[in-house]
Amino acid sequence: MHKKEIKRIMRKYKDSFEILENYDKTRELPFKRKRIDITLSIKTINRLKELKEKTNKPISKIIEEKFN
Repeated sequence: MHKKEIKRIMRKYKDSFEILENYDKTRELPFKRKRIDITLSIKTINRLKELKEKTNKPISKIIEEKFN
């Protein structure tokens, strides 16, 4: 492969290469899900449950959308 072609491929797939590079360091993929334990107030939990009923989405999806 020529250097020009390599540079073109690197530019085109830059995001993919960065994801793979990060995976090599951390062994975690950004789209992989991970379960955690958190402590929330009853008020917050009830609000999340209400949102879940209104939107028909899981609570984890509601939380993820707030951060994205």
